[in-house]
Amino acid sequence: MLHAQYAAMYSTPWMSDIVVGTMRWGIWDAKFTTAQYEAMIDKSMSLGMSTFDHADIYGDHTTEAEFGAALKLHPEWRSQIELVSKCGIIRVCDQKPDHYIKAYDFTKSHILKSAEDSLRNLQTDYLDVMLLHRPDLLMDPDEVAEAFELLYTSGKVRSFGVSNFTPSQVKLLQSTVPVGVHQLEVSVKEVSAFNDGRLDQCALDGIVPMAWSPLGGGTLPNEMLTVLEPLATAFEVTPQAIALAWLLQHPAGILPVVGTTKAENLEAAQKALNIKLDRQQWYTIYQAATGTTLP
Repeated sequence: MLHAQYAAMYSTPWMSDIVVGTMRWGIWDAKFTTAQYEAMIDKSMSLGMSTFDHADIYGDHTTEAEFGAALKLHPEWRSQIELVSKCGIIRVCDQKPDHYIKAYDFTKSHILKSAEDSLRNLQTDYLDVMLLHRPDLLMDPDEVAEAFELLYTSGKVRSFGVSNFTPSQVKLLQSTVPVGVHQLEVSVKEVSAFNDGRLDQCALDGIVPMAWSPLGGGTLPNEMLTVLEPLATAFEVTPQAIALAWLLQHPAGILPVVGTTKAENLEAAQKALNIKLDRQQWYTIYQAATGTTLP
């Protein structure tokens, strides 16, 4: 049953309108030096993008520590940013020699250890948000609630949520703990969340939806560019900014997670905040994204 005495701890967290994704900053792509981490964090903050999205597995369990090394050099930054991390994926990699198959783990012990590891690697005393990364079919909601309560009451995590859950899986977890955030895939290349109940559930329950891969992996198909480029010209922005503005305009309050490794892409994304599409423009993009006309 719902652990009502802790309901207040899952109040909707404050995050910046555009979230900065760090997945590609480390060994999985850009291989940033500490100085490059510092520069990207500083640039993000200067643009009002104060929320940084992590996961314990990024960079095969190395990216959080690299980010933390940069953060340690600027202790004044911690009070000016929000740190989001995710846990629950058992990933096969050199850093985890005991992992022999990909799996998911929402046991109390795994959640608590993952939180401690993220805190140590990020060199911080607390996470603003901790998400369950992908659904564990063996999840015991009461066990998850016990872990969340311990992390909250100890001041180590301030808010909790999920990622890539179905509406029924969210509802199951909500039977024991409120859910404050749902990170899901949504973009002009992946629109199922508009119609499968996930965004509706976020709006109904006051859950903050975060959009991972909001630009569909960074490469927009030609059929989308045909629609986006004229709008980009009209608003004097990039097609990618139009695609982000399209998400930002949804009434559920979608926060795009922009996973770029280039400062100029952050600048371009920031311009999406000043774009207001009219209904016909919004639905022009939607119909191009779905490949269908409205009934």
